[in-house]
Amino acid sequence: MPLGRPARRRTATLLAAGATVLACLAPAAIAAPAPPPSAGYPDPLPVTGDTEVHDPSAIRLQDGTYVVYSTHGGLEARTSPDGRHWKRSGSAFTALPSWWRAYSSESDPWAPEIVHRQGRYWLYYAVSSFGSNHSAIGLATSPTGRPGTWTDQGKVFESGSADPYNAIDPGIVEGDGRLWMSFGSHWTGIRMVELDGRTGRPVAGAAVHHLATRPDAPYAVEAPSIVRRGGHYYLFVSYDRCCAGTDSTYNIRVGRSTSPTGPYTGRDGTPMTRGGGDVLLAGHGRYIGPGGQSVLRDRGRDTLVHHYYDAQDGGTPKLGLAPLAWGPDGWPTLAR
Repeated sequence: MPLGRPARRRTATLLAAGATVLACLAPAAIAAPAPPPSAGYPDPLPVTGDTEVHDPSAIRLQDGTYVVYSTHGGLEARTSPDGRHWKRSGSAFTALPSWWRAYSSESDPWAPEIVHRQGRYWLYYAVSSFGSNHSAIGLATSPTGRPGTWTDQGKVFESGSADPYNAIDPGIVEGDGRLWMSFGSHWTGIRMVELDGRTGRPVAGAAVHHLATRPDAPYAVEAPSIVRRGGHYYLFVSYDRCCAGTDSTYNIRVGRSTSPTGPYTGRDGTPMTRGGGDVLLAGHGRYIGPGGQSVLRDRGRDTLVHHYYDAQDGGTPKLGLAPLAWGPDGWPTLAR
């Protein structure tokens, strides 16, 4: 997105006013350490073409084409024959659903998550406004996953001022025959509900599980993405300040659990509900504030898909692709 357009997540300044109210909702703990300030992280893979994205979610379609959906513009779409050379290819939606306006005066959708299951593509996304948890998560489906082919299925989950969470940033994971949606941003952090595998909507009476939070105001953790590998579920989250160009301090952290509903911990055993989790990727060189991540699982290879702010291009948000490797201890690292 161009720098003149608003980024999709609230800043710390907007949330500071609510810190006093939120403080009573967050568990006491020692604040998580800051990420290393510079070197030690591999650069993202080289990509070309139109790579200006925010909150990207990628998939390889059944015809072999790669598609990335991202925040803004009816969920902007970019396609590639090889995952390296990208072109703008319209948007998921050609007409914006009218119900969005109840949550976003600009009808501007955020942070999509695309998955393929039951023979069709499912696209979850959020609609909200900055500094508010009057938010909703919607769902669209498509037979092909291509831009312009999506049918909106409406709202599947929402939050309001009485809730201690924010219904944005959906992430989908399946495990043991059950379907789960993680979500959350600031407030009391990352949450999860079970979905009906047939409808993609929360099961009746679904509990809202708590996966992660920060002990320090403004509780800046968001953008959950969970993958299952072996006997563990891995929760990737974005920490710190988003959406401020080269002033962004976003970084990506990870914890794991043997259950999709947690508890998730870092390598040292600290629960992510107490600020735990290991830094996987932080800003370095021209690659400022990496975050808004998801994981592309493609023919046995896993890639951390994210955005960063390019210090050599005025802080423009761009597509980052970082291959994941899995160590003997089962923890993910960035391949070099």
